[in-house]
Amino acid sequence: MSHPTEQQLAQMAGKLRAHSIRMTTAAGSGHPSTCCSMAEIMAVLFFDQMQFDPATPSARDVDQFVLSKGHAAPILWATLFEAGAITDDLMTLRHFESTIEGHPTPRNPWVRIATGSLGQGLSVACGMATAQRFEGINQQIFVVMGDGENAEGAIWEAAQFAGHHRLNHLCAIVDLNRLGQSGPSYFQHDAEGLAKRWASFGWQTLVVDGHDVGALRRAFQEARRNEAQPTVLIAKTFKGHGVPLFEDKPGWHGKPIPADKVDEAVKTLGDIDIALKPAGACARDCSAATTAPKMAELLAHLAPLTYTKGQSVATREAYGNALVRLIREHPRLAVLDADTKNSTFSEKVMTVNPACFVECFIAEQNMVGVGMGLAAMGWTPCVSTFACFFARAYDFVRMAVISRVPHLLLCGSHAGVSIGEDGASQMGLEDLAMMRGLVESTVVYPCDAVSTERLVEALMTTPGVSYVRTSRPKTPVLYDLSESFPIGGSKVLRTSAKDRCTIIGAGVTVHEALAAAEMLARDGIAVRVIDAYSVKPLDAVTILASARETGAVVTVEDHSLYGGLGGAVCEVLAGSVPVTRLGIREVPRSGRPEELMAHYGIDAASICRTVRECL
Repeated sequence: MSHPTEQQLAQMAGKLRAHSIRMTTAAGSGHPSTCCSMAEIMAVLFFDQMQFDPATPSARDVDQFVLSKGHAAPILWATLFEAGAITDDLMTLRHFESTIEGHPTPRNPWVRIATGSLGQGLSVACGMATAQRFEGINQQIFVVMGDGENAEGAIWEAAQFAGHHRLNHLCAIVDLNRLGQSGPSYFQHDAEGLAKRWASFGWQTLVVDGHDVGALRRAFQEARRNEAQPTVLIAKTFKGHGVPLFEDKPGWHGKPIPADKVDEAVKTLGDIDIALKPAGACARDCSAATTAPKMAELLAHLAPLTYTKGQSVATREAYGNALVRLIREHPRLAVLDADTKNSTFSEKVMTVNPACFVECFIAEQNMVGVGMGLAAMGWTPCVSTFACFFARAYDFVRMAVISRVPHLLLCGSHAGVSIGEDGASQMGLEDLAMMRGLVESTVVYPCDAVSTERLVEALMTTPGVSYVRTSRPKTPVLYDLSESFPIGGSKVLRTSAKDRCTIIGAGVTVHEALAAAEMLARDGIAVRVIDAYSVKPLDAVTILASARETGAVVTVEDHSLYGGLGGAVCEVLAGSVPVTRLGIREVPRSGRPEELMAHYGIDAASICRTVRECL
């Protein structure tokens, strides 16, 4: 393995700056000044330190790179181009048909996770480092962050996680270029002050001149040698370095250099006539250490369910039972929780395979980010906490969708007023709306133990981001063990030719709907009951047919009236049949579950009153 000289690396840094300048000017937008501050970092990493194969973007037993400061995408594309990893025309930056987008996305095969929502890259890198540890891969994960994003709380959630779990194969680089978008960053050039904060989280901290290729080389070598803790390089740099027009000057963030000044700017970079190959290019087989399992084969070998009809089991406990059955057969299943494992019942897997359980503590943003990193490395993460706390992590979930993660299952427990006495702060009332609102997602809400386990199984073969909503109260088992629950389906639990209204529920309200149907039947009123366990995609065919046959629809949900099941049904029916929605209309209070469901109008008696009013 031959390494370039320091002069060659400095020349390559200049060439990467030139590409970044020309690309952004051609695009008419972008962030050339922030690219210029990290040019030496990229040159040393990709052409001297990183061990990777430019021909194999999907390689696993190699070093990995995450650009957390995603607005510096032009220099990533320029670096990959010079390394021979991509052949894209750099002047197509930000073009509709191009894979080299304004911020990194997996439309380009060298990007495992989309970045650009600042503060997320370190969490993702933690997940990738965790995957390396699971698989015994002794390679580095490098993540470059901006100094401005060190103001994000998620950075410190991830820093604490990495320090606690001693992720020694993780190397973070803070591009301390002093200037943010609208003014100076928190620390400006106080590298030592920032280093003290990182050190307090259990990291090895190395303060380095980010424009000194020799110093960077030595720092990266020291990071690789450290087998006890993660390492962070605090690289003191200057925004726009090498170009007097905008070096260390405010007001240039996100602004390309005018076309008539590009040649002059590039000329100031000196001799940049250089071509280098990555010193750490791998000629060996870089395939994944573990072949991804075929889910259909795994599911065929799962232990059978053991519930009996009428047995009272909370769906949150059934979720834990499902994980236990899956983790016995699934070699790449990881279970993550945020210090709620004894409430979500994810702790059950610790009795079977504790090595694949990841405690993320009370840091939900980082937990979802770690899950994203694991998913990007071919694992199937199952991430659980109370439904309401996913609100904190919603931007991470949004970015997981943009990242087209292969598989990320989220489980929100303790949903709705049915949790009872804990009160409004613990009642997830917005989660269905949040998860439905994602451009691409799957949302399910089981009502009993059998449907919970079968739906978790189904989500194992459902790509992308999926969400399962579980409940705190125990509910009776309704379904036979042989029942199947395809995504996009529903169950018609009660039907007759005389039905005058369709009641649609999900989760705990299915049981209230069935009780209401019994009460109405005693008065000679026949109603249809549907368990809409698949909230997204919704079973539009069954719901449309039932609505037309019965002439009226009542939806009932333990969720905000806005954005949940009722809204989904209205979208399907589009005014063709009258729909009356029951849900939570105000901020709730503490109380007994049955008391709260009655007060907020989603219990059996309330459903009966509503049906009579509709008729």
